Amino acid sequence: MPAPSTIVDAASTLILGKRSRIELALTCLIAGGHLLIEDVPGTGKTTLAHVLARLLGLDFRRVQFTSDLLPADILGVSVFERETGAFRFHPGPVFTQVLLADEVNRATPRTQSALLEAMEEHQVSIEGETRPLPEPFFVIATQNPASQIGTYPLPESQLDRFMMRITMGYPDPAAERALLTGHHGRDRLAGLVPLADAAALTGWRAQAESVHVSETLIDYVQALIAHTRAGGTYRLGLSPRAGLALLAAARARALLQARSHVLPEDVQAVLPAVALHRLPRFDPADSQDEAARLLLQAVALPV
Repeated sequence: MPAPSTIVDAASTLILGKRSRIELALTCLIAGGHLLIEDVPGTGKTTLAHVLARLLGLDFRRVQFTSDLLPADILGVSVFERETGAFRFHPGPVFTQVLLADEVNRATPRTQSALLEAMEEHQVSIEGETRPLPEPFFVIATQNPASQIGTYPLPESQLDRFMMRITMGYPDPAAERALLTGHHGRDRLAGLVPLADAAALTGWRAQAESVHVSETLIDYVQALIAHTRAGGTYRLGLSPRAGLALLAAARARALLQARSHVLPEDVQAVLPAVALHRLPRFDPADSQDEAARLLLQAVALPV
């Protein structure tokens, strides 16, 4: 079984200057969570999803979300066949291992909600029948900032289904110069060779679940969660599901760093991506980085 860091190394040769974002994205998948990538168009959101799916050797389908997209376009539909005199179910693109929901917030809330059962239960209920999805199953969704024209904000219930939300950001000067001079990897996507497969990913997930978390570190996570519920800063505090996601992501990051135990720095590294999209603020003026800094500053590190 290859080390998960080999995926990060390979992806970093195609997505320039974004190693920390690649690490967070892979951490999310190892932890078994769904990933939301939010940023302005043209920053590499879709490319990151493509690269990860190919390097991990997973089946991949992409759906471009638009205002006229219907739930049946994602889940599938039964069609009457005259030859057999019966209805035959035609599965939609959700029946895959990695579903890229591109610009998910351009679809109507009704279509967005079609993904809720799939993300939570790894199954879909269509026409009175429950159909399981392939394993592993991940949704990697991209969205444009809510301030852009033609977007529908994702409701809290759907945001909570995403273990992590990350932003890509603009490239640093060196990476942008490489892009401008043609040294980028998007044209190499078609020839990208998988470095792992579904079995390897399942093995990494099992290893991550066995990474040790001390009682002191659990106290630290509980203190962070309790602070968000104390009032005055957030309209809603972190839920128990968010706490479980925070621990799972910290374990996966420790595995990615080749450690058998979780350190406080693992929790701090994944907290912005795991927590902030679940924390509606009374004053949303602060940036995501500033909001994370204030939260981490408010809770003392374990000793």
